[in-house]
Amino acid sequence: MISTVKDLAAEALFVSYLQPSECPTQAAVEEAITVTILRYGSDGCAAEVAIEFGDHPDVAVQRMTWVHEELAEVLVPRMPVLH
Repeated sequence: MISTVKDLAAEALFVSYLQPSECPTQAAVEEAITVTILRYGSDGCAAEVAIEFGDHPDVAVQRMTWVHEELAEVLVPRMPVLH
């Protein structure tokens, strides 16, 4: 289940409006993922990724590398703060 969620998040971020040059915050990444999933749905996100890899494979590989770097920071389990 977790890998499916991570895969969907990766696809959504990949096809989102965010650009690596924006150095987006964690909140911006989370919002972009949500907005993109609501816009395209899970199948639509996967289809858009496939199109980009077919049309622009060199750029798509670079973008997916960025996506996974961003998700490594966003999808870290949040630990409760103990006082």
